[in-house]
Amino acid sequence: MKIGNIELGEKPLFLAPMEDVTDPSFRFICKEFGADVVYTEFVSSDGLIRSAGKSVAKLAVSDFERPVGIQIYGHIPEAMVEAAKIAEAARPDLIDINFGCPVNKIAGRGAGSGMMRYPDKMVEITKMVVDAVKLPVTVKTRLGWDENSKIIVDLSEKLQDTGISALTVHGRTRSQLYKGEADWTLIGEIKKNPRIKIPIIGNGDIVSARGAADAFDRYGVDGVMIGRATYGRPWIFKEIRYFLENGVEMPPFSLKEKCDLAKRHLIKSVEVKGDRVGVLEMRRHLSNYFKALPDFKEIRLKLVTENSVAEILRTIDMVWEKYKDLN
Repeated sequence: MKIGNIELGEKPLFLAPMEDVTDPSFRFICKEFGADVVYTEFVSSDGLIRSAGKSVAKLAVSDFERPVGIQIYGHIPEAMVEAAKIAEAARPDLIDINFGCPVNKIAGRGAGSGMMRYPDKMVEITKMVVDAVKLPVTVKTRLGWDENSKIIVDLSEKLQDTGISALTVHGRTRSQLYKGEADWTLIGEIKKNPRIKIPIIGNGDIVSARGAADAFDRYGVDGVMIGRATYGRPWIFKEIRYFLENGVEMPPFSLKEKCDLAKRHLIKSVEVKGDRVGVLEMRRHLSNYFKALPDFKEIRLKLVTENSVAEILRTIDMVWEKYKDLN
């Protein structure tokens, strides 16, 4: 599979862009475990053109994580074009347009999956962005706005015709948010369409190696994107690749491996963002690394409230000492 001139090999795995999750330290960890393509957290086009500090900070990418995409969102065509140019100057490998975020503060004002109500405008913005930058442009979107407006099969042709290099489809409508099961049947229909020549990446409810393999085999997608299943389990990419190559599941990740990984992740987060922010943004990950352990409430509380890096490292050591017999 290729995106533009980026060669990704067979059955590539993508880390979904997720706000407050896919920061540089998490992308670093997921890349270590075999994510073929990673994305920044989504970046507001309005924030970029106003040089808002938080938006600009999200543009930072490193050579280690390549190929890496910067994802932008917005609903004003001119702002999206300018934001794409600013993002291109940060030297990612591709620009991704977010037409998929379902949260009210984004979709409610016509951005993200809110654009599904205005498909002509979606196509217009995509074409303008493609024409404005030299990097490959990709789109991530959903099936439609609601159950009665699943427009993605026809829309995919129009998006392809703008010149995008790949299309990612999440198998839910905007109205579903993240509820219910993802429906991959329409993603499969897109792949069966003889007019579609660009890579199609499927997204939604990929939580296991077998599930990823099934998505490739049953629906014929070119790539699979994993989102929420990476919380506390970035090694899922390694699990999937192992299954694809060997036909059997990888041995389970051990508690010792999880403890060592949690430490490395924390240290990387602090290295990138400093002690205060690095610790704050690790709390979501630390609690998820150990969520299956019994009687964990007290230690979990310490992990998500402690501000000292050294103390958190000691707490992770406590996890190993307390639960090593379960390993």
